[in-house]
Amino acid sequence: MVQHAAILGGGMGGMLAAFAVAPHAESVTVVEQDSFTADPVPRRGAPQARHTHALVSAGARAIEALVPGVLAELYAAGAQHLNMPGRYLGLTSRGWFPRYQGRQFLVGASRSLLESTLRGRLRELPNVTIAGRSEVVGLRGDPAGITGVRTRSPDTGRPAELAANLVIDVTGRRSRATNWLTELGFPPVRQSIVDPGIFYVTAVFQAPPEAVPDFPAITVQSSPGPDNPVRRNGTLVPIERDQWMITLSGGPGSRPSTDPDGFHDFAARLPHPVLADLIAAATPLCQPFGFRADANRRRHFDRLSPAPHGFAVLGDAYATFNPIYGHGMSAAALSALAVRTQLARRELDTRALQRAITQASANAWDMAAGQDQRHAGAASGRIEAFFDRLGEWISAAGAHSRAIADTQVDIFNLIAPPSSLLSPRVLWHAARAGAGPARQTPPFTAAEARVLGSRQR
Repeated sequence: MVQHAAILGGGMGGMLAAFAVAPHAESVTVVEQDSFTADPVPRRGAPQARHTHALVSAGARAIEALVPGVLAELYAAGAQHLNMPGRYLGLTSRGWFPRYQGRQFLVGASRSLLESTLRGRLRELPNVTIAGRSEVVGLRGDPAGITGVRTRSPDTGRPAELAANLVIDVTGRRSRATNWLTELGFPPVRQSIVDPGIFYVTAVFQAPPEAVPDFPAITVQSSPGPDNPVRRNGTLVPIERDQWMITLSGGPGSRPSTDPDGFHDFAARLPHPVLADLIAAATPLCQPFGFRADANRRRHFDRLSPAPHGFAVLGDAYATFNPIYGHGMSAAALSALAVRTQLARRELDTRALQRAITQASANAWDMAAGQDQRHAGAASGRIEAFFDRLGEWISAAGAHSRAIADTQVDIFNLIAPPSSLLSPRVLWHAARAGAGPARQTPPFTAAEARVLGSRQR
């Protein structure tokens, strides 16, 4: 069993891994290079943390299973429960998604609030120690197994070693785990990469006084495909303190601007100008800030032979996803829950542990990589073109079929795999629904529409 576990990284994924391991270990040490403060502020080691982070329902339920009562704590602190699609308006290539009270949801909150809430709960665990301001520089061990980690203080440069019979790397997208393993004699780790070249910019706004307390989240996305070389997307998510977090993203040749006027102009050039109208109605609280998203990248630690006994990789250190889909945190939460389930079997089989992490992340990977491969610049043959047209037909039918719409929402929330859209049941409903015109204006309530005032189009 686990005598001592070292969790490398104190971000969202690292804390969730610690919650997963703690019930099955005598002691756990979380090694974090930044200060492990309880304050709700962005960490230097997570520059993407200032941007929109949507926690989809599969991830939210996984976090609740790992940390019972945390969702109620988040809501009490101002996080927003966004029913999908009842409080989530989405523009697809065929029109606005139908609005009704659904069975899935998003949690709208800043990454800082999410992390600070989990930090407070993690500090309550008696067998968990936090080693802040400690940088991991390598692993201890050999191809027979990993026995711990080597660290140093970023303040003094002083080296140290930490023995552990389970090490989980959750150091994020800049993880050096592949190098650490090859230094110990393991073969190189193979990778899968799909890079859409996304750049995104975020700004936070105070919602206008006219905004109702349950104002919806809104997403406007361009449709992927070889006939649409310009990719522009925008998302508004209500968060705590009656604020709106708005993120705009674009592919090569169409980057949003970090200049406030340019930010608004980019929003006005989206397939629908509703976000530009809402930006004009709100009060900016900060200068827009940008970030170049990493590629969709999956490192196949589960295929490594020999397997590094006593070592596993989770979260962005294992796989990163295009952030416009908002699945990174949820994939990490589902992976951490899979770790807890595996450890409950009372045996430390890290090959099985890594395979469980891989399976838990599969839906997020399949959706992000599959969608991004459809954009201009990705290889596309006759088979891919056929499935593109089939997917568009099914999506159009979703405007007229609750069964199809529910499936689409389930896929987005990582409840069902993307292949669910090709099931006989969905195809049957698509054939029955037909392809009539979808709604071309946002399905606002009368109270919500008043926020736009004369700017509504």
